[in-house]
Amino acid sequence: MKKRFLLCTALLSCTIMARAQKPDTAQVLVHYKFSHIRDTTNREHPYTENMVLIVGKNAGVYKSYDKQLQDALFKKQVQEQAANSPDGHVNIQRRSSGSGTDYYQFPNGKKLARKEPLLFNSYLITDAMPAIEWKISGDTATFGGLHCQKATGHFKGRDYTAWFNPDFLLHIGPWKLNGLPGVIVEAYDTKKEVYFKFDGIEKAVISPQKSDQPTGPAPDNQGRMAVIIGMDDQVGDPNIIQLPTNAIKTTEKEFSKLQEAMRKDPNAFAQSMAAAQAASQGRPAPKIDIRIGPQPVINNPIELPEKK
Repeated sequence: MKKRFLLCTALLSCTIMARAQKPDTAQVLVHYKFSHIRDTTNREHPYTENMVLIVGKNAGVYKSYDKQLQDALFKKQVQEQAANSPDGHVNIQRRSSGSGTDYYQFPNGKKLARKEPLLFNSYLITDAMPAIEWKISGDTATFGGLHCQKATGHFKGRDYTAWFNPDFLLHIGPWKLNGLPGVIVEAYDTKKEVYFKFDGIEKAVISPQKSDQPTGPAPDNQGRMAVIIGMDDQVGDPNIIQLPTNAIKTTEKEFSKLQEAMRKDPNAFAQSMAAAQAASQGRPAPKIDIRIGPQPVINNPIELPEKK
């Protein structure tokens, strides 16, 4: 227990809060039906999630749309219950839905940042934008009124087909996919075990004080929420694309150590993290009891080892 506590304290001490990144304003939102066959023994039931790529002029962020909607509902319920309670008491069981991992792409600086939640904290891991050697073909197709071109490329052990719209000035895509002259609106690997299926596009709602205009073609609105609620708490305007300033900046190696400690003994890990935070604030450590249910079988991760 003491060893784990010291490990967590050391890891926390060598991390720093993410520095403020120059914010960008969302221009359009591209929606995807993401599916991933994580368990090859159960191909009939892939993991699925509604995702969104928020595209700005200079940056973009890919995140869970399901989680954003769930967060929006939770915030609304908290506000309503607090307003209607004489003593301000709130008692709402929060449902967990969707991935909390966000991917920020900064093509001009060739940087990729990933925000990962882990218990009470969010961690920020920054790396270079992965380079993908794409081959653009003459094939074309239309997705939601967007005229797209086809490209193929190899990335993280898989061969991908991507359809991109060249009318957008920002060269990004879902997840870590990038490097094509436009926005990738649909992509899938050869076996279609990983599929970012196009599910609509819409304009972001620009606040009255904003004068920025969309950089891409006028999208068709499919009746979704154009204002995304549930982004990082410190961002007041949901159309602002900015790295979370309350996330702890760390490295892939350090974060892997934290994940491993969490996996081996969730209760000891949670208690040590809480104790470290309490000590830094000069207060006693709370008693924590973490219960984690069965974990999904993942024998086919999205990133595969390269064949030698």
